[in-house]
Amino acid sequence: MSSPKQPSSVCTSDDFGGHDRLSAVTAARSPAAEPRRQTVRLFLCGDVMTGRGIDQVLPHPCDPALHESCAESAIDYVRLAEAANGGIPRGVDPSYLWGAALNEFERMRPDARIINLETSITRSEDYEPKGINYRMSPENAAFLKVAAIDCCVLGNNHILDWGVRGLLDTLAALRQLQIKTAGAGQNRSEAAAPQCWTLPAEVGFWCFRSSMRQAARRAVGAQQTRDRA
Repeated sequence: MSSPKQPSSVCTSDDFGGHDRLSAVTAARSPAAEPRRQTVRLFLCGDVMTGRGIDQVLPHPCDPALHESCAESAIDYVRLAEAANGGIPRGVDPSYLWGAALNEFERMRPDARIINLETSITRSEDYEPKGINYRMSPENAAFLKVAAIDCCVLGNNHILDWGVRGLLDTLAALRQLQIKTAGAGQNRSEAAAPQCWTLPAEVGFWCFRSSMRQAARRAVGAQQTRDRA
């Protein structure tokens, strides 16, 4: 990959082109190293969406107002779920979202847990007029620590739902939780950088997303216009 150009105020991995894909690679340690287990067990999870009604049943929800043609409030989604499945408690513990998956984590003990987080962690009101905008409050993001998530993929079509501020808030919340990120950053270098950590083998993780380019550029341009105003 060529050297990054002048950093923008915010970037996603999409600014570098590529295809819609996630890739994880492993490399065996050198023969001289201490013998280690030869396999790595990864938990890879796509499209984790914790906005709308899910955020509303957690202890610290965002404003439920939505910008959708079919619903004006995230509480409408809670009511729909209750109509189909019965009553849903409010102010639930963060572990509630994972259900039986927590038992599976304990049973399988993956070496790394990586999810595609399709929800901004923000209270930003600067929504992108796209019809569907996902967010959850930073105070509710502790649900990620309950499942010991190691890395959140952010190179997706919802990370800029709430503008540049929404992305920056998401990055800050994940840093505070000590969770790695891939696919977005405060500049081009961060957005392009892999996340690496040493397990029974060395693991590197990259995220590429191609369909966000125009949305990312619009968001950056809007932020720069506000900065000049």
